Amino acid sequence: MRTTTVEDAAALVPDGATVMVGGFMGVGSPDRLIDELVRQGRHDLTVIANDSASPGVGIGKLVSAKAVRRLIASHIGLNPETQQKMLSGEMQVDLVPQGTLIERIRAGGHGLGGVLTPTGIGTVVEAGKQKIEVDGRPYLVETALHADFALVQAFMSDYLGNLVYALTARNFNPVIAMAGKTVIAEVEQIVPVGMLSPDHVVTPAVLVDYLVGRG
Repeated sequence: MRTTTVEDAAALVPDGATVMVGGFMGVGSPDRLIDELVRQGRHDLTVIANDSASPGVGIGKLVSAKAVRRLIASHIGLNPETQQKMLSGEMQVDLVPQGTLIERIRAGGHGLGGVLTPTGIGTVVEAGKQKIEVDGRPYLVETALHADFALVQAFMSDYLGNLVYALTARNFNPVIAMAGKTVIAEVEQIVPVGMLSPDHVVTPAVLVDYLVGRG
C-alpha cells in the first residue's frame, strides 16, 4: 500500500478503464478523485456505481464532462443529463435493480461467477439471460461484476490502509473495495498505526493499494 497525491492517483486510471465508484446519491463518493479525473480529461470510462448522483455532484461531474462511455447503475432519476445522454445514444446505460447490482459486485469480490435472483423474471430484464430452476422456481443468472479500479471514500485510515467508514458511506464502499483490481481510497483523516480499534475497521489494509489523504 502506498500513500499518494490525488493527482498521481487519478493518473493511474487510463482512458477506457472500468471504474467502480462508491457513494449513494453523491454521499460517500470520493469527490477529490472524481474532480481530478475530470481535470485530467479522462474519457471512455465504464463506471459501475449505485447511481449517477445529480449534475455537478459526485459521479454527475463525470457525466457532465463526457468522461463516461458506459454506466452500470441502479438509478439515474436525479440526473437529467444521464437520462438525456442515454436517450440520445451518447452514453450506454445498463439499469440494474439495486439488490442485484450490489450482489453482482459482491460476487465479483468473493470470486464467484454470479448470483441467482428471481428479480426480473417475466420482464424484459430476462432477455438474453440464462435461467435456472431451483426447487421448481425460476431464477436469472446474473454474472459477477469486476473493475480495473475501485474508488472508495472512507472517514478514517491508518498508515497501513485500514479503512473506517462513516454513516451512508458504508453502504457501497466496502463491497466495491472487494471487487476492484486496484483499490484507491480517499480518506478524511489518516492516523498512526494502532490508533484504530480492530472492531472499527471495515476494509482491511490488505485490500487497499493506494491511499489519498486530505491536503
